[in-house]
Amino acid sequence: MRTLDDIREEYEFLDGDERYRLLIELGRALEPMPDALKTDATLVRGCSASVWVYPTQGADGTLHFLADSNAAITKGIVALVIAAVQDRPAAAVAAMDVAAALAPFDLRNQLSSNRTQGVPNMIALIREHAARLAGA
Repeated sequence: MRTLDDIREEYEFLDGDERYRLLIELGRALEPMPDALKTDATLVRGCSASVWVYPTQGADGTLHFLADSNAAITKGIVALVIAAVQDRPAAAVAAMDVAAALAPFDLRNQLSSNRTQGVPNMIALIREHAARLAGA
């Protein structure tokens, strides 16, 4: 998975439809999430499309997320969020201001409100998982 900084560098040089294409490409590049993990427990509430996020924790304490969506652009947004937190220590993810890390992408002004309305809920779910695993 590409780093958020690498993605931002490319994103800044693009406009309109090219940014949509980049998001779609990012979504396609997400690690596949097995259908068995797409349950009510992993479903992110408040998204206009279906979004699932499943955390795993490595032996070294880092978090690795599997995620998916049934909508291409939404899946790209999911990929952006995941890029911000992927393979970081649980405590660091729990303390991280993910919204601030995503601020340079200006998603609220680049995309429709339907596509971005679930982002705060996804961030909250990721941080809750991280806090729970950091405390374990």
